[in-house]
Amino acid sequence: VSLMLQQVAVVAALGVAQTLVILTAGIDLSIGAAMILAQMVMAQLAANNHVPGLLAILIGLCASLGTGAITGLLVTRLRLPPFIASLGMLSILTSTGLLYSNGQTIQASQMPAILNWTGVYVNIGPFQLINGVLLVIGLYFVVAYLLGQTAWGRHVYAVGDDIEAARLAGIRTNLVRFSVWVFAGLLIGIAAWVSIGYTGAASPNNAAGDLNLQSIVAVVIGGTSLFGGRGGVFGTLFGALIVVVFTSGLTLAN
Repeated sequence: VSLMLQQVAVVAALGVAQTLVILTAGIDLSIGAAMILAQMVMAQLAANNHVPGLLAILIGLCASLGTGAITGLLVTRLRLPPFIASLGMLSILTSTGLLYSNGQTIQASQMPAILNWTGVYVNIGPFQLINGVLLVIGLYFVVAYLLGQTAWGRHVYAVGDDIEAARLAGIRTNLVRFSVWVFAGLLIGIAAWVSIGYTGAASPNNAAGDLNLQSIVAVVIGGTSLFGGRGGVFGTLFGALIVVVFTSGLTLAN
């Protein structure tokens, strides 16, 4: 169980961001590439440019916020369908990550301790988990509270269920959708930090496509409607666990 929770951490973190986007009847196909770019920014700044670890993390989070904001502007201002906007961003972010890193992997030994903090083991009863798992679980509770107990969360559901009805009710629908993409960008940045700790490296050659697909599958298995307006984050957590268990089980079974 401890091993499964560690393996699911990155997919589950991306699943939170994907859930928010899908709740507004959108979809993010660039989520894996955005995470890889954010982790390369963090790692490169800390390892090669001698930026303090905490500052490198903050800059990486700003980079992922920026990618979310750009996609959000494409969707809300240029009125591009989320599928097309995020598909274009997938190519752009993948190329940017490779160019920025020169295709080089940075190992944990080259990075300061704080970047590897999410991979440090902690013992909780019979379980041996990493800090990244605890951080992701905390994210789920925070986002669940925002969706269930705040006006912003109610507006997210309303926009996803019927955007025209939400607009007629006085909700600033474009602002809500834009805020979702930006918030999703922040969550992607946190997922990048978790990924560095879990894998013990920052690599631009990770399979972004697999992460995109796994996050979407986790959201859908978790009960969130692809048409928006219905679902929740805790369902995504169980969906992510199912994806990882089946993937690992099929691998072990050859």
